[in-house]
Amino acid sequence: MSLDKILSISGKPGLYKIVTQTRNGFVVESLIDKKKVSVNIHSNISVLSEIAVYTLTEELPLRDVLKKIRDKEDSKQASISHKDSKDKLEEYFFEVLPDYDEDRVYTSDIKKIVQWYNLLEKHDMLDTLNEDKEVTADEEE
Repeated sequence: MSLDKILSISGKPGLYKIVTQTRNGFVVESLIDKKKVSVNIHSNISVLSEIAVYTLTEELPLRDVLKKIRDKEDSKQASISHKDSKDKLEEYFFEVLPDYDEDRVYTSDIKKIVQWYNLLEKHDMLDTLNEDKEVTADEEE
């Protein structure tokens, strides 16, 4: 499943995968507890494939950031928790992405990314990161 089918919903914890589209929005399934909920199209929804992280030179797609974490962690759960201290999270993120923009990437963003990485890894969804890149390359041709 590609990142195009994974959502973050403002005000709700974790990530959700799209089960089906409805007239007024989506039916989604929580990756945390597998509960299905209906989400209105007017809800504040972010599709993971559309999210980017600010660096000093560009905006790096979330897919690339997740790949860097996966490479650092050797395709295992992150060595830190999203509940760790601000300093520990920032230090970890600096190891993963040394040129991230510290003025525009907040600790809350780092917490979300670490939590999302762990959820995706737990559900074996990180393998799709490579597939997403191949699809993008095919579309450009």
